[in-house]
Amino acid sequence: MASLFARKPIEAMVPEGGEGSHALRRTLGAGDLILLAIGAVIGAGIFSTLGTAAAGEVRPTGEIVRYGAGPALILSFVLLGAVCALAALCYAELASMIPQAGSAYAYSYATLGELVAWIIGWDLILEYAVGNVAVAIAWSGYFESLVSPWFHMPGWLTHGYWDVKASSDPAVQALMETAPRVAGIPFLVNLPAFLIVMAVTWLLVIGVRESTRVNAVMVVIKLAVLALFVVVGAMHIDPANYKPFAPNGFRGIHQGAAIVFFAYIGFDAISTAAEETKNPQRNMPLGILVGLGICTLIYVIVGAVATGLVPYQQLESADPLARAFEVAGLTQFSWIIAAGAVVSMAAVLLVFQYGQPRIFFSMARDGLLPGWASKIHPKYRTPHITTIVTGVLVALGAAVADDAATYDLTNIGTLWAFALVCLGVFVLRFTDPDRPRPFRVPAFWFVSLGGLAACLFVMRGLPASAWVAFGVWLVIGLVIYFLYGYRHSVLRGGGRPPAGPAPKSQAPIEGKQ
Repeated sequence: MASLFARKPIEAMVPEGGEGSHALRRTLGAGDLILLAIGAVIGAGIFSTLGTAAAGEVRPTGEIVRYGAGPALILSFVLLGAVCALAALCYAELASMIPQAGSAYAYSYATLGELVAWIIGWDLILEYAVGNVAVAIAWSGYFESLVSPWFHMPGWLTHGYWDVKASSDPAVQALMETAPRVAGIPFLVNLPAFLIVMAVTWLLVIGVRESTRVNAVMVVIKLAVLALFVVVGAMHIDPANYKPFAPNGFRGIHQGAAIVFFAYIGFDAISTAAEETKNPQRNMPLGILVGLGICTLIYVIVGAVATGLVPYQQLESADPLARAFEVAGLTQFSWIIAAGAVVSMAAVLLVFQYGQPRIFFSMARDGLLPGWASKIHPKYRTPHITTIVTGVLVALGAAVADDAATYDLTNIGTLWAFALVCLGVFVLRFTDPDRPRPFRVPAFWFVSLGGLAACLFVMRGLPASAWVAFGVWLVIGLVIYFLYGYRHSVLRGGGRPPAGPAPKSQAPIEGKQ
C-alpha cells in the first residue's frame, strides 16, 4: 500500500534542457506566459457565463437551480481573485522548483505520491476535454451570429445531434425531422465547432512559438473589444440598476463565483508550459501572478459596467455583453462584441488545447499511460501524437455534444487541482525543507492551508450533479490505474525509462530502495 504513495524525487523530474526524443524546446518568456494567461482566462467567463452568474438560473418549472449575484457580481470576482491568488502563489513556488510539463500532476507526484498524482492527472484530462468541448460549441454559436448577415449555414451543420436532442427550442428540435439522413439517422453536426478545434490542433502541432504569436494577436483584439465595451457602456450606466446590490446575499455571491470559476482553468494551463519556458524559476511566477492580477481587474471592471448598463436579470443569455448592448439600445456595437467573442473563444481553445496534451505527455513519460503518448515531433519539438489525438477527440465531441453542465464539471476539476497544489506546497515544506526555492510563498501556513480551504469552499457552491459525475470519472480512472498504470509505472521499474539523454545526476527513487 505504501508504494501507492511513493513520491518521485524532484531531481528526477527537472529536465536538463536536452534535445532527446522526450525533451521539449524552451522558447517562452514571461511576456508570453502573461499573454497565455489572458488568452485563457479572459474568454468564456466574460463572454458566456457572466450573465448566468449575475442573473442566476431558473428552470421552466420555476425551480431555482442557482442564485445569481446581481450587481454584487463584482464581489464574486473579488472572491475568485482572492481564492486564485492563494492558489497562484502555491503554483508559482512549485513551478519554480519543478519546471516540468504536467502542472498539478507533476507537483502532486513530487509531494503527495503516485496515486494522488494519477487522480489529479486523470481529473485534469476530464477538465480540459470537457472545457474544450464547451468552449468550441460556444465559439460556434458566436461565429454563426457573426456571419449570419452575409452567409447562412443550415441548422443541421451548426447543431450537434445531442445538442438537438437536449434542446427545448421547437425550431432546433425540428431539425430531427428536416436534417439529411444517413442510414436512417439524422445527420446533425456542429461543423464550425469541429473545424475550429482542428485548426487549433494543427497550429499547436507545428510549434509553441507560432501558437503564442497567434495568441498574442488574439489577446490584443479581445482587450480592444472589452475596452470598447467598458468605455461605451460606462457612458450609459444607470445607477438605479445597482439596486438591490446583492439581491440574494452572500449565497448569490458564492454561487456566482462558482459559475464563473470555469475561466480560471487558464492558470493551470499556464503551468503546463513550465518545461517550454526560458528561465522558468523567474518567468513562471511572473507569468502566473501578473496574469492573475490583470485578469481579475478586467473581470471586475467589465462586471461593474455590465450590471450598471442594464438590470442584472436581463443579462441571462449565451452572449451577455452583446445582450447588454442590445437592451441598452446600443445595437450598432453588437457585431463588434460578437467578433470579439469569436476571437476570445478561439484564444481560450488555443490555451486549453495546449495544456491537455502535456498532461497526457507527462503521464506517459512516467509509464502511467502508453509510451506513444510521450513521443516528441523530431522537427517541431511538440508532443504531436497526444496533440492530434486529443484534438480529434475534442473536435468529434464538439461536433455532436450538448454543452449543458460541462462548465460545472470543468469547475470542480479545476478547483480540485488548485486544492492539491496548495496542499503540496504545505507538505513539501516539511518533507524537503532545505531544497532551494527560487520563489517562496510568503506566510506559507496561511497561504497554503487558506488556499486549500478556499478552493473547497467554492466547490461547495457547485450542484450535486457535478459531484456525482466527478466521482464516476474518478472511479473509472482508478480502474485504469490499477489495470495499467500501477504495473507500468517507471517509478517502480514497471516501465521502460524515456528515450533521450539521461539527466546528469539522478537521485535514488523513493519507494524502490
